[in-house]
Amino acid sequence: MSDSGWCTIESDPGVFTELIEKIGVKDVQVEELYMLEPSEFNKIKPIYGLIFLFKWQSTTEDRTPAENENLFFANQVINNACATQAILSILLNSPDIDIGDDLNNLKQFTAGFPPMMKGEAIGELNILRDTHNSFARPEPFIFGSKPAKKDDDVFHFISYIPFEGKIYELDGLKKGPFCLGECTDDDWLEKVSPIIQQRIEKYSQTEIRFNLMAVIKNRQTIYREQLAHFEKKKKAILLSLSNIDTSVESQMDIDKPAAAGGAGADQEDFQLPTDKDQITGWTISTIDQIDLLTSNIGVVGDYKDHRGVYGLKVAGGDPSVLEPTTVDGGDKG
Repeated sequence: MSDSGWCTIESDPGVFTELIEKIGVKDVQVEELYMLEPSEFNKIKPIYGLIFLFKWQSTTEDRTPAENENLFFANQVINNACATQAILSILLNSPDIDIGDDLNNLKQFTAGFPPMMKGEAIGELNILRDTHNSFARPEPFIFGSKPAKKDDDVFHFISYIPFEGKIYELDGLKKGPFCLGECTDDDWLEKVSPIIQQRIEKYSQTEIRFNLMAVIKNRQTIYREQLAHFEKKKKAILLSLSNIDTSVESQMDIDKPAAAGGAGADQEDFQLPTDKDQITGWTISTIDQIDLLTSNIGVVGDYKDHRGVYGLKVAGGDPSVLEPTTVDGGDKG
């Protein structure tokens, strides 16, 4: 693996979000996940892919790589680039993402390349390398890069994505992508969760530091779209109210007291609003809750600033529940 001047960067969703934005990708952010639960996924959908950080261990791979010429897969040939490459594996395989001119050109230029040459092309993309290095962790002294020792904590990033009806695991240190089974856009998260959990359980006896992040649609964009949708509905409701024919009300008997023992005697506590202004006020008091979305937009873009590798640990011995932990160590990528 070559050393082409790529620095180690922080494993932080805020850093990754800003990196993605600076390389020209639109309306995408990275969020941390603490549990492999549908309720957690539902809060941040749509999810384009998952990034899994774990302590790297040398193992023998007995799986056969899948072949799909439409899938972008690159071998990792650059030190310290595994986090950025894991992000690229999701961005370049998600048709719903506007990846911008630079990544579009990279994808088209390397379309017929083997994985090793794609990895080399990534390393030579100046805007990607320069943006990556702009997030370098501050070091008081620079001694130059050196290979990790046997006892060093070395961490590695891999990606999980849905692509053309299948789930793929993309690991730049492997010969190719691995197909994990068939899926739909609706159930791929449900199917990939036990696969990730099984991987956590495999290492949980000796290692408790993991990190799981999701590449998702920018939340500010989603809230703005929701706000615009509800504002449109609000205007339609107000327009309908302004066209109410008050003459209809005068022909109804709902203001008249019910006769003794009549059918309305038991409904004295229930009265519909009959005045046009009452109807308008009653409706607006409900639809004005839409405006609460505005308060969300201003704070969604705030990200945490952690030092070191921000990871997860297994809580209470249950691999399905993850807690944050800060870990120091090398980066396999």
